[in-house]
Amino acid sequence: MTDRYRAFRDLHRRGEPLLLPNSWDHASAAALAARGHQAIGTTSLGVAAAAGRPDAVRATRTETLELAYRLRNLPALLTVDVEDGFHDDPAEVARFAGELAALGVVGVNVEDGRPDGRLAPAEHVAAVIAAVRAAVPQIFVNARTDAWWLGVASPLDEARRRAALFRAAGADCLFVPGAPDELVGVLAAEAGLPLNVLYRPGGPDLAALGRLGVARVSTGSLLFRAALGTALHLTDAIGAGRDAGLPAPPTYEEVQALVPPSAT
Repeated sequence: MTDRYRAFRDLHRRGEPLLLPNSWDHASAAALAARGHQAIGTTSLGVAAAAGRPDAVRATRTETLELAYRLRNLPALLTVDVEDGFHDDPAEVARFAGELAALGVVGVNVEDGRPDGRLAPAEHVAAVIAAVRAAVPQIFVNARTDAWWLGVASPLDEARRRAALFRAAGADCLFVPGAPDELVGVLAAEAGLPLNVLYRPGGPDLAALGRLGVARVSTGSLLFRAALGTALHLTDAIGAGRDAGLPAPPTYEEVQALVPPSAT
């Protein structure tokens, strides 16, 4: 097991970013693993929406754990988005991280956005990170700040402050979704941690992000939203009697093959 944690850490190389695709169910994760991705994340929006629940309001602790259980035997390293940890008590967040680790999960993504739409106090998030680190020393903690997404004043200064606190608490990586392209290099140089950014269609590609010093690029909810958009586009095209112009989807047999016979 220790080798799995080490392997995941080693995938985070400044200048050679890990592309981390984010799944929302067994089929999406298994298909990505079959495509050769060494590591796969989950997306809290996808998990929540697929379960008919809202995202980022601590509504999917059970679904998140159940998904980790279903993905435990895939030939890929798994890191799980746990929103803000689904609890105010750092000890409870750490306990949940331990449950995930017991299923073979090698990393967790912990965010500082709160259900009320504000940033949690940085010191509280640092306490959560420290508790997870103490309880599950080997797990990879990706500490996310929503300083840009939630529109706080002086987001760069706030991200710098939080990076320092998160690093001191034991975080392994800093995730800054929404950070402007022109500040990515600054953050990569100053964070003191491997930098994780969110892929943005039309934005810098992996090579360009690597040149800025990025270590990890996540797709977030993009793949889930793209799959939903494709379903709508195809349905509309069928209804309108026109060619949808899409690549051929996986065959029935290919999808069936994503589930091992032992699952029956």
